[in-house]
Amino acid sequence: MDKFDKFPKFKSKKPPDTNASVTDYQAKLAEHGLTREQVIATERKLAKFANTMDSLVRVPFTKQGMGADAALSTIPLAGDLAGLALTSYAFILGRQLGVPAHKMTPAVRLALIDMVVGIVPGIGTLLDIFIRPSRKTLGIVHEHLHHEYGITETMHMDRPFLHQSLEDKQQQSRFGFFWRNPIVAWLYLHIPDFLGLLVIVFVGWGLWALISWLVGMFGQSTGFG
Repeated sequence: MDKFDKFPKFKSKKPPDTNASVTDYQAKLAEHGLTREQVIATERKLAKFANTMDSLVRVPFTKQGMGADAALSTIPLAGDLAGLALTSYAFILGRQLGVPAHKMTPAVRLALIDMVVGIVPGIGTLLDIFIRPSRKTLGIVHEHLHHEYGITETMHMDRPFLHQSLEDKQQQSRFGFFWRNPIVAWLYLHIPDFLGLLVIVFVGWGLWALISWLVGMFGQSTGFG
């Protein structure tokens, strides 16, 4: 028996207790007086605000664009102060979801930079397209919700207005089964991207037609046509 005792003893690995992790998430939600549905609804509200401020109009199939914050920065000083005041609403929503104040510091710092840079005429407005404090806040909030509450869904963040509309159709419409189809839902949520592509194609065609017309006019007037 002694010689067998010399060999290392291997302990069987127990599978992770997924129920325990779920219980932990529920406990954390209860600690802040929240439910999973309330958290997603509040985060979607924050996403709507962030989209309005920072990416109301954006490049198709990307998150890059511009919104009300860039428009406000065209008004010297007053517009930048108004943008900072509006951005504070994003911080309030983040705190409602239990995000600690120290985690919000990078977003607050970016909002202050956005205000200072925005004072510079022209250049400030251009930089506002890339300095997006509300979207930064949304990213911080979502990371917190992912780690603290186990919420990983992102569609309600990426397209919050359409996501709310689709959810209403799925729950209230007589054709809810149709709107719950994954392909139909995906197509509906990407309507702005398809419209954006159509606009790009139309503008490209218009530029090509204009250049062709100018070349033709130049050829006729100079005899090189």
